[in-house]
Amino acid sequence: MTYLVYHPAGHDDELRMALVEVQAGHWRGMRDLLRVTGARWRLRTSRTQVLAVAAARSDVVALWLREEPGCYDAWLMSARVAVERALRAQRKRHPQSLTFEARARTAVWEAIHRGPEDPVAWVCLLALAQLDTRQVREEHRVLSGEWGFPSGPWGLLNRIDQLDPFNREAYHRVVQFLLARDCGVDSSLAAVHDFGRYVAARRPAVSPLLLLPAYGYVEQKRRGAVDGAWRFFWADGPMVACTLDAFHQWFHKVPPVLRSVGDLSLLAYALWVGERRREAAEVFEALEPYACREPWASVYTGSSQADPGEALLLRARAESFSSHPSRARDRR
Repeated sequence: MTYLVYHPAGHDDELRMALVEVQAGHWRGMRDLLRVTGARWRLRTSRTQVLAVAAARSDVVALWLREEPGCYDAWLMSARVAVERALRAQRKRHPQSLTFEARARTAVWEAIHRGPEDPVAWVCLLALAQLDTRQVREEHRVLSGEWGFPSGPWGLLNRIDQLDPFNREAYHRVVQFLLARDCGVDSSLAAVHDFGRYVAARRPAVSPLLLLPAYGYVEQKRRGAVDGAWRFFWADGPMVACTLDAFHQWFHKVPPVLRSVGDLSLLAYALWVGERRREAAEVFEALEPYACREPWASVYTGSSQADPGEALLLRARAESFSSHPSRARDRR
């Protein structure tokens, strides 16, 4: 029997231990983790994002800030948590959504003031752009300088690029902004596709951003805006090239701690549905024992309501391993 473990830390054992403490209401493990992470920006960005999701459910960061008001990381996590709460309030259409957003902006600017060279603080500010669906704020309607892109928070993205080029979360936050704009589904999806192809074409070295076009297409499926040629798209030349670039240039060249479960899950799906099952088997093996519900839940078309997409995920794993004899033998 196959056992799947759904955990946001994935193979980052240090993050997993810090999360246990956060969930118990203790902040020292989080502080120590961020201290040793230092200026490794990719790792710092991903770790603070995962920690914020867990910490937003309690006052653990507020307790930390109260105990160590001179610790910059405490201020950064306060901003992270405030942003997470603001985004959560918007998703749930909370009546105090504007209050949550105002608090988040205050916390973010405090973090930026204290650490202007930390790209994560600027990522927090960029994350709030998706709440401004009508682009009321001037910083959210800057001209892109690239043909075909709508106005948006391009100045914020450029600032982050100066500090940490091709920051994964920053580019995904732009995608979320493009999807949230009050301009219609078709226009939003077209902008996401254009942006994803543009980013992938720039070929950032060993970056999961090579998967950005795939994320856009999964979002199109989730919104029901695809035709019956779904599988053919993934086997098409440009998409296969994008997927294989991610497989060879990113998956094979970065350490496990820098490969998120979400990115690996999407790569495994793209390879499997694109009939690259030997490569998919390798990615599934690297994922073990972890799994992610996306993109499987978004692309699933079955009738089971218990855990949408898991049946498809298990089928894809089995088919991929069966196409790779040596890996299939290892599982007997």
